Amino acid sequence: MKPSKPLGQLTLFDRFLFAEAMESPGNLQILLEIILGRDVHLKDCPQSEKEIRTTPLKRFVKLDVWSQDEEGVVYNTEAQKENTGNLPRRSRYYQGMIDSKLLEPGEIDFRKLNQLYVIMITPFDLFGAGKYQYTFQMKCEEVPGLNLEDGVTRIFLNSRGTDPEGVSEELIELLHYIEHTNEKTEESCKSARVKKLKRRIDSLKENAEVSVRYMQAWEERVMEQNEARKEGREEGFKAGKRDGIAVGKDEKLWELVQKKLAKGKNIQQIADEVEEDTATVQRFIAEIEKGDRITAN
Repeated sequence: MKPSKPLGQLTLFDRFLFAEAMESPGNLQILLEIILGRDVHLKDCPQSEKEIRTTPLKRFVKLDVWSQDEEGVVYNTEAQKENTGNLPRRSRYYQGMIDSKLLEPGEIDFRKLNQLYVIMITPFDLFGAGKYQYTFQMKCEEVPGLNLEDGVTRIFLNSRGTDPEGVSEELIELLHYIEHTNEKTEESCKSARVKKLKRRIDSLKENAEVSVRYMQAWEERVMEQNEARKEGREEGFKAGKRDGIAVGKDEKLWELVQKKLAKGKNIQQIADEVEEDTATVQRFIAEIEKGDRITAN
């Protein structure tokens, strides 16, 4: 069985390609420098799907791409294909989880907390104002111009913006490329850095080892789904129900969604991995949050 979408047709909004591309310090550096409008010198290699948890028993998150520069500034960069309706609060949760790991145990000087950027790149306008970039920092409502200076900046990028005011043409080109990575864009692109990024990702798509990893990732998802179907049929048969297969599959799928949600995966990621539509996944998540079913161990 082959993936429904060939590697060459993936865009940077597809989780696999984004992770593969941004594990390269050079690629992530280009991305961050265009977004932030300044030089970025990364320390060590970026980490894709970095797992963060506070205790073994509590929920953890997997960050798309985590990195740190030579000045100690931390960057969490996420590509979010679908509007799940929870991105602002999810960015708050990510910020808290990252902060919880930035200080050594017993450290009481909170001034040592690193400067942090939480960056979410989307193909939709989360706030409806037509902007390509929305930047948030803590400010005082009563005193204009008074900033909290807590060291945290959250940036939401919209590849389908309509108002270019306040952003560079290069950023607009970058966002267009992220959404249309599978199309020919170099001819009309003016940015040398975006062209460089495109050439690197084109090379990545033609790399045999990357192709094998993509197939393996796809096969793992298919095997997981088939196992869920098999167990669902068995459970349905044991239950002696006429529609046991459907019921068993439904129960197993619910368990899979719950486990993936506990691992910090978003709705689109879960839907991709269990090969169901996002509406079905959202229904299961709603049941989990309401406690309509017994929590699986």
